[in-house]
Amino acid sequence: MIDGRRPLRSVPLARTRALGLALGVLADALLGDPRRGHPVAAFGRVATWLERRWWADRRGPGVAYAAALVGGAVGLGVLAERRARPAVHAGLTALATWAVLGGTSLAAEGAAMGASLDRGDVAAARHRLPHLCGRDPSALDADGLARAALESVAENTADAVVAPLVWGALAGVPGLLGHRAVNTLDAMVGHRSARYARFGWASARADDIAGVVPARVSALLTAACAPLVGGRPAAAWRAWRRDAPAHPSPNAGPVEASFAGALGLRLGGRTVYPYGVQDRPVLGDGRPPAVPDLARAVRLSRLVGLATALLGVVATLASDIGGAPAQRRP
Repeated sequence: MIDGRRPLRSVPLARTRALGLALGVLADALLGDPRRGHPVAAFGRVATWLERRWWADRRGPGVAYAAALVGGAVGLGVLAERRARPAVHAGLTALATWAVLGGTSLAAEGAAMGASLDRGDVAAARHRLPHLCGRDPSALDADGLARAALESVAENTADAVVAPLVWGALAGVPGLLGHRAVNTLDAMVGHRSARYARFGWASARADDIAGVVPARVSALLTAACAPLVGGRPAAAWRAWRRDAPAHPSPNAGPVEASFAGALGLRLGGRTVYPYGVQDRPVLGDGRPPAVPDLARAVRLSRLVGLATALLGVVATLASDIGGAPAQRRP
């Protein structure tokens, strides 16, 4: 006893972080995205406000723009974690994980797209496609819409599910918020349009760097989960190693290729965006995707997300063995 008070007992940071990640994943599974006041939407409004004032057709202002917004998000996470009591730290980690995860919403959008296509309602599917990706849906038939949705489900499994969990396990709340900021800025200004080719360069490169490890974790787990959707791990691995290097994105390539191999499909080809046309490399050896394959892709996405959550929690707890920093509680 010191001054008549109970002694402080340390609580490893890894334990409260792991608990928070698990609770955040559970909240996403049960509740999906917050319907009102979504923090990512608020961040997007701030980013839009700042873009109006800082935009210039040069890289320098774009670097400052990305640094200010991502640095602000990471700094907010650091402040939130600083000297937080264990229960508060676990709650903050859970709240941040829930806010940045998009697994349930991604699966719901993919399932809704599949349902529209199953009914033969191509018009409804074209209307829904922008919820998943930025491609031009006007010239796509049912199978083209299925391919676009399937490729988007694969890519967003890494971006909206695996990457947040990896960064959350590695860096807690600052990692969760920082990655979501980077990924959101890439979606807003990171494309190759005339307006953002220079200004959005830093945001796009930051997203590439932040996604290197998560994309490869996604590809590995996709191969591991392939038998659960009727595929073979070897086919997923072969498509990833052989075909992904030709993809224009260093991170989308491994994920889309591994999905193609796991599902026994052939992805890629001509891809139409509002700002131009890309001829994507062929990924995988199978047949072109059809409408029923979208449901299999959604199931594979869910499995990869669950596997990542389990590994993230286990890896975070295992880091405690190496002497992770501790918090104090009365």
